[in-house]
Amino acid sequence: MGDRLLKITGIASVVFTIGTALHAFVIINEQTLQRMFELAGAEPQPGFLTAFRAVGCVYVVGNAIGILALKGKPRAWLFWVVIAVNATQAAGIKMVPPEMWTAVKEEFGVVGMLPSLITDGGALVLTLTLAITAVARKSVWAQKKPALP
Repeated sequence: MGDRLLKITGIASVVFTIGTALHAFVIINEQTLQRMFELAGAEPQPGFLTAFRAVGCVYVVGNAIGILALKGKPRAWLFWVVIAVNATQAAGIKMVPPEMWTAVKEEFGVVGMLPSLITDGGALVLTLTLAITAVARKSVWAQKKPALP
């Protein structure tokens, strides 16, 4: 189970790294951001896109670290980094304002919504999967505990 969990985590991390980069640097651009503020009835905030992309970079790096799971070594620190990155990224499901979805759909269609839906929704599924298996097995990466002598 542990090797399979590492592989799933690594593959998901590849997908989430690409999806996060697409969302932060292609989908959310000046036009979609302007439209989002317009739909919200708010004034555009100088530096918002830069700050948004800086946060995106943190998640790109965090997800890229998760790719190390593909090496197949069940490192505890990696488990906790993956949990932290994905649990907070999953919060995007609730944190993204509805105006962003409308602006993105107008600009790119449903395809433009996929990177965020896949990364945030997938992060939730991965976080739950890792947490549930850790609790059930009383071990990170669902590794078997060595037998006591």
